[in-house]
Amino acid sequence: MTEPGILLLRTCLALLAMPIYLLSFLGIWEPFCKKVFFPFLLERLSAVHERKVKKQKQELFRNLPDFRSPSGELKLLEIGTGCGPNFQFYPPGCRVTCTDINPNFQQSLSRSMSKNQHIQYERFLVARGEDLHQVPSGSVDAVIGTLVLCSVQDVNGTLREVLRVLRPGGVFYFLEHVAADRSSWRHFWQQVCYPTWKLICDGCCLTREIWKNLEQASFSELNLRHTSVALPWTPIEPHIIGYAVK
Repeated sequence: MTEPGILLLRTCLALLAMPIYLLSFLGIWEPFCKKVFFPFLLERLSAVHERKVKKQKQELFRNLPDFRSPSGELKLLEIGTGCGPNFQFYPPGCRVTCTDINPNFQQSLSRSMSKNQHIQYERFLVARGEDLHQVPSGSVDAVIGTLVLCSVQDVNGTLREVLRVLRPGGVFYFLEHVAADRSSWRHFWQQVCYPTWKLICDGCCLTREIWKNLEQASFSELNLRHTSVALPWTPIEPHIIGYAVK
């Protein structure tokens, strides 16, 4: 369909979500979304998503112990930690610093920590992916970011910060939903849903071609593949998964 068709369907969807748009106009929706709605929604979406990607994540993080520092320690920095769904995949004894721009995941994050006592939790930082100034340069062995680059304001800026905090030879692991092929119906529906989805899901963008940002970043090695994660009634089936070495 043409651009007018996309605009028409966007308008129809906006009308269905009019109460949320009205609350946003009044300045009520954003604080409510960050504090109550999105943590509630993310915890439930994460549970479904994790069931779909568990085997892929097990395979992804299998070589994580190979990136221990010469001292034998493994220091991890997770950006956009959210509910902490990745903790179960980390090797025993590793030291984890968690960051998120939204501090309102504490309840679900605490539950995840209590279930995963095999790792050491260093601290939780309220920080944007584009601004990790609280983390010293070259201080971590691995950075993990899953379903986070869709929501940062600046993907390239976030990747620059990832490279800054990694030690030479350190690794960045990623799993992200991305834009569908531009000629597909799935991409068409991503365009239709984009404004309303972004509003409801606290800034999540549906049409980012994040693999291009990773290819253009200054990593010495990039292992990336495209995959699909079947999530019924959502426009986020296309994903990329892999790791990049500094």
